[in-house]
Amino acid sequence: MTEEESVKRKVSQVEGDINEAENMRNGGVNKGAWTAEEDQKLAEVISIHGAKRWKSIAAKAGLNRCGKSCRLRWLNYLRPNIKRGNISDQEEDLILRLHKLLGNRWSLIAGRLPGRTDNEIKNYWNSHLSKKLNLQSEKESDILKRKVCKRKVDTGSREEETSQECENSSNLEYDVDNLFDFSNEGPDLEWMSKFL
Repeated sequence: MTEEESVKRKVSQVEGDINEAENMRNGGVNKGAWTAEEDQKLAEVISIHGAKRWKSIAAKAGLNRCGKSCRLRWLNYLRPNIKRGNISDQEEDLILRLHKLLGNRWSLIAGRLPGRTDNEIKNYWNSHLSKKLNLQSEKESDILKRKVCKRKVDTGSREEETSQECENSSNLEYDVDNLFDFSNEGPDLEWMSKFL
């Protein structure tokens, strides 16, 4: 055995000891990233016993994980009917409309998007759509501000005062309800009335 191989072996032993010490500190439960082997074991046990009694599934699979961790892993990543990939423009539009109607009820929104999980939709909302919505409302408030300032100048009031007012008037209120107008929607959104 070469010196390099013996060093690698010692490093792996030390890493194993560190992981074991962390597991003992955490009550003997694995935390952190799932391995492909763990995913496979969990999927096999669920195919035999079904997706219920998560604490016993974790034990039957021989995983050193808690039941909640197994449940979340299955629901958010391993289920066979989960849709992978980017969210399309149609899905994004539907998320915006449903959020307008339902608020932060992510599981209800996910129920209308087959193959998408509530966790995925919540994360997409918080990382992309809410920022996009804020930028859009800022742009529209700037347009409103310009229109109001232009109207004041057109009415013949003193131009010096209006230009200062227009520069300093950054707190114009904007009605977010006008951002998405659903008054012209047809009967295709009747299913939402039971949630409101």
